[in-house]
Amino acid sequence: LATGPRQNNGIFYEIRTYDIKPAKMKEFLELANKHFHLRTAHSELVGFWYADLGALNKVFHIWKYDNFAHRTAVRHAIANDKDWQGKFISVVLPMIEKQHNEVAYLVPWCQLGKPPKEGGVYEWVTFQMKPGGPALWGEAFRAAINAHINTGYTRLIGVFHTEYGLLNTVHVLWWNENPDQRAAGRHSAHEDARVVAAVRDSVRFLESQQNVLLIPVQCSPLK
Repeated sequence: LATGPRQNNGIFYEIRTYDIKPAKMKEFLELANKHFHLRTAHSELVGFWYADLGALNKVFHIWKYDNFAHRTAVRHAIANDKDWQGKFISVVLPMIEKQHNEVAYLVPWCQLGKPPKEGGVYEWVTFQMKPGGPALWGEAFRAAINAHINTGYTRLIGVFHTEYGLLNTVHVLWWNENPDQRAAGRHSAHEDARVVAAVRDSVRFLESQQNVLLIPVQCSPLK
């Protein structure tokens, strides 16, 4: 099934997720902060986080590419970058238990945002929607997202719709100043009739949802 409309350009985002061995998490993050500039010399890193709640020993990063030819060229370059391969990849490979990647586009009605300041926390919410794509559930989903934005308690960073990976998956990235602000905002939203109505309409198309609280690492552009 077609995944539906997307941005009017070739730009896409590769979402990479790594499960790290528990005993190696601290060392992995230290190496990333020390050497990730070698990788970002080749292409744009949107953000790099580790999971704090909702998952453990897991890191997420998002890469921006102009098109698939751009990604191919970058992958070729980093495979031949001796510093990157020697100082980081060869060292961290034994620390990684599992690796997963997806290709996603920003939904047409969303531009990639930034938080108003550094030092907050991010929430990565994954919605598995019923098959049929945005033609089936897109408007209801958008209304639910906008209802949360309109409460003012949270800041939307991006809404990503998968093209490769598990289809009919939507990832929403939010920002809050801290977990307590998020908790208070969610409590208020649950009592807001506008939010309740919009969510009730959208969940008709929802199969599952997972929320993960993310902490940006030192080398992340989004902090």
